[in-house]
Amino acid sequence: MAPRIVLVTGVSRFLGGHLAARLAANPEIERVLGVDTVPPSRDLRRRMGRTEFVRADIRNPLIAKIILRAGVDTVVHTSVTASPAGPRSATKEMNVIGTMQLLAACQKSPQVSKFIVKSTAAVYGASSRDPAMFTENMGPKDLPSSGYAKDAVEVEGYVRGFARRRPDVAVSTLRFANVVGPRIDTLLTRYFALPVVPTVLGYDARVQLLHSEDALAVLERATLNHLPGVYNVGGDGVLMLSQAIRRAGRVPLPVPAMAVQPVGRLFRSARLVDLSPEQVRFLNFGRVVDNTRLKTEFGFTPRWTTRQAFDDYVHGRALRPLVGPEHITAMERGILDAVTRIR
Repeated sequence: MAPRIVLVTGVSRFLGGHLAARLAANPEIERVLGVDTVPPSRDLRRRMGRTEFVRADIRNPLIAKIILRAGVDTVVHTSVTASPAGPRSATKEMNVIGTMQLLAACQKSPQVSKFIVKSTAAVYGASSRDPAMFTENMGPKDLPSSGYAKDAVEVEGYVRGFARRRPDVAVSTLRFANVVGPRIDTLLTRYFALPVVPTVLGYDARVQLLHSEDALAVLERATLNHLPGVYNVGGDGVLMLSQAIRRAGRVPLPVPAMAVQPVGRLFRSARLVDLSPEQVRFLNFGRVVDNTRLKTEFGFTPRWTTRQAFDDYVHGRALRPLVGPEHITAMERGILDAVTRIR
């Protein structure tokens, strides 16, 4: 049975806004409320159709009045983000304090019967001691100590507490792998779009990806169905970081571990990409999750594999190789000619 009144947080971003658009197109849903601190872009607002945009800060207790007055029965929390729009402290506040206030508002409302949170596979951390694949009942070998991953660990802790206090509410926690696609903007899509891509010398991480369309389909399915539980959400297969860089036509820049932080600060000051310590650990070791429960219990098989998702991102963004095939052919020919002359 479809929900009657749905509230979606983070609708000024890709996933929240496009999810609201999908739900608004469903005639079985009576109302869709989209909440964010800033209005969505004109194009996204047009796509959202009959979604009612509410400019509100979920860190403010007034969010409880919105949920109560509208009679919201389903809340989809997509505004937990890794992309800092300002100082790191403000991002942490929005992620953690915002979630706390949102859960407190849901706790007060007897109408709320379903809560879906977009979490992240980053809660498993990244270390040299990680298993080949993380299942949902595993914990991190090294607990994330900073950044978005630490925020997500705290968010999930508050969500579990809410589920214990309100056993009548179906709570779905979706741990997304890194999301890519031709239209979504994330730290990883910016990273692979750099002409010269910094890597950590001596490491080649295993990367698992999720296509943005699969991410939207999972959020929509969780909203429309009764599917409580924790689910890893990632595409099948992996790419090595070096393979991904080559497929994007970029040039790797191996950096010694001791120089990573200065290089990261340089890229951050140039507003190119934010290489936080958490991101560097991911580039060292990578992370892969087991999506068996997603397929068997949640009932969803990702349409795109990791490789297909990455290739669609590359083609959709029209990333051109920094060094074209003709240059490589010319260099190979020059090397062969030199070897022939030496012989």
